Amino acid sequence: MVNVEQLKYSVNRMSPDLVSEAVLDLRLDGLVTERRTPFGRVHFNTCFAEIEALFQRAGYHRPLDVVGYEGLHYALYDPTRWEAVQVLRWLKESSEMAGETG
Repeated sequence: MVNVEQLKYSVNRMSPDLVSEAVLDLRLDGLVTERRTPFGRVHFNTCFAEIEALFQRAGYHRPLDVVGYEGLHYALYDPTRWEAVQVLRWLKESSEMAGETG
């Protein structure tokens, strides 16, 4: 069982440098997969506000949202540039392509 308070605390103590590449992806493309972040499913489901705060400390001050595909793949995205359904379709295609090649 994950201790939610410890998880939130660990995200709050992370260096903004850990998400600097993800910030660049968000600025360029408006979305980034969880593979480019230090976060996983448990983080997105339990401490998204802390993740948003970390991205703000790293210099990303636009809106941020998250969508998951089948509980396996997640993407952070800018909801002013993408609709959730678009990101979900993109995640589905991306995961299917990875399954074919991997």
